[in-house]
Amino acid sequence: MEFFRIKKDIPFMRHALIFNVVSALTFVAAVFFLVSKGLNLSVEFTGGTTMELVYPGPANQEKIRAELIKVGYEHPEVTSFGNANTVMLRLPIKEGVAGAKGSSLVFNALCKAEGGEAKTTELVDAKGVKSARSSCFNPANAEVLTQQKVDFVGPQVGEELTQDGMSALIMVIVFVMAYLAARFEWKYAVSAIIANLHDVVIILGFFAFFQWEFSLAVLAGVLAVLGYSVNESVVIFDRIRENFRKLRKTSVEEVINNAITSTISRTIITHGCTQMMVLSMLLFGGPSLHGFAIALTIGILFGIYSSVFVAAAIAMWLGVKREDLIKPIVQKDETDGAVV
Repeated sequence: MEFFRIKKDIPFMRHALIFNVVSALTFVAAVFFLVSKGLNLSVEFTGGTTMELVYPGPANQEKIRAELIKVGYEHPEVTSFGNANTVMLRLPIKEGVAGAKGSSLVFNALCKAEGGEAKTTELVDAKGVKSARSSCFNPANAEVLTQQKVDFVGPQVGEELTQDGMSALIMVIVFVMAYLAARFEWKYAVSAIIANLHDVVIILGFFAFFQWEFSLAVLAGVLAVLGYSVNESVVIFDRIRENFRKLRKTSVEEVINNAITSTISRTIITHGCTQMMVLSMLLFGGPSLHGFAIALTIGILFGIYSSVFVAAAIAMWLGVKREDLIKPIVQKDETDGAVV
């Protein structure tokens, strides 16, 4: 399926040096912001408290954030959870306040803001396990706030999650390189992984510069971009290999230009459809999907760019040639058995 077909090849590789200089400067800027500002890690990585609260009607998230700031949490995370009445709070570790004490402090402050009084009820399930349920009642004895769930993430757990996240990222990179080296050739593997790391570092650079919260959902988006971006590179590399078989009298640069030009329509269709879905998550998915959608949006845009101007150009500069992918035809002279 094609929207259009370009009859004359676009000379992408003629301007490859200029675009790669721009990429290098962007990459350096991203690294600079990562080093100077660092990532704004979420509770999952730094440790803290997560609370699930239920209101009788739609929760006023701005009011909740304001109350949490008054209590002393500078950057509280308040998101809808399932429906408009339920909210999830993610609170960083506060110095001098233990986990259980911090959740009680927060619940009491929110209860007071609703004009009610907090009460704790002890519950016993069918197996005899005891648990506590905190509720907030107004003067008319109507329940205006309920604490459904509280979880504590210690600093040690957060450190383990950070290590696991880095391990997952490294494993994806290793397996992608192994796959490309086996399917194509080591020059393609190196080119693709440089392009993919270029995308990942730029995503992290955006999060560091704007100090957007980096959560597990964002990490999942980064890992998704790695797989998604390499797919575009594989499509172009496949077409380059096909062109080496068909266009035997053309130069490597012309072969690459033809491969990129002939896949433009496919790129617009696939990436355009994916971007529409991601933008819908960004605009209508709410705060819980915001970071994930931003990571994918940036990754998709730079993934297209890097597959064309970074991966293909680096493969060309590494000296990729027809013989790397197509074995030369060996003919045997029938008269004396000589190979020609």
